[in-house]
Amino acid sequence: WKVMDSDFLNGVKVFAPTSRKELIDYAFQNRSLLVAVNAEKILHATEQTRSIINRNVGYPDGLGAVMGLKKRGLSDVVKIPGCELWLDIVRAHYSDKSFYLVGGKEAVIQKAVAQLKAEFPGIRMAGYRNGYLQDEKDKQALIDDIVAKQPDVVFVAMGSPRQELLMEEMQRRHAAVYQGLGGSFDVYTGQVKRAPSWWVDRHLEWLYRLLQEPTRIKRQIHLIRFLLRVATNRL
Repeated sequence: WKVMDSDFLNGVKVFAPTSRKELIDYAFQNRSLLVAVNAEKILHATEQTRSIINRNVGYPDGLGAVMGLKKRGLSDVVKIPGCELWLDIVRAHYSDKSFYLVGGKEAVIQKAVAQLKAEFPGIRMAGYRNGYLQDEKDKQALIDDIVAKQPDVVFVAMGSPRQELLMEEMQRRHAAVYQGLGGSFDVYTGQVKRAPSWWVDRHLEWLYRLLQEPTRIKRQIHLIRFLLRVATNRL
């Protein structure tokens, strides 16, 4: 077994898997908490967000993170979109692992669970609930349920850093593979449309989203800043 290489970009530790399988195998062997890392998270890292990523397994979710790692000499690294990775995990282990889903609106999480059961017959669904935790009591009830159900994998879709902080609390009570998904349940159930494969395959998903939402221009300017810093070795 070869432990994945990793490097620090603006103080953010990013693992450099050479394949999705390598990352998934590593996560199960170490019962890791997986955190998607992109250019925006690296460029705007705070003490809190940097610490969250560095004590877990940050993986290159975006092209910027991949380019930063390659600039450091990790030439075999691959981009692994989080909205695809969680389904790769399900696909690889739906017959031998159990899953718990947290996040999204009630209608979305129910549709996601129904869709998973249809797509992966026999999948073991340990439990699920929406992402609207009203108070500390609600949160502790969720964690207690996870401890009781003992899932092998827990997916939490709430957005960063809230989802990572919640997963760390869960992990202290129950060791498992955890992954933060952001809006992936919305994408999976068709509530949000992802860029067509032509754009994704050519690493132009960011441009497609910009054309669909011109107001994203401020965020894309940060990507340009990031790439300039990569090119001039200032990360």
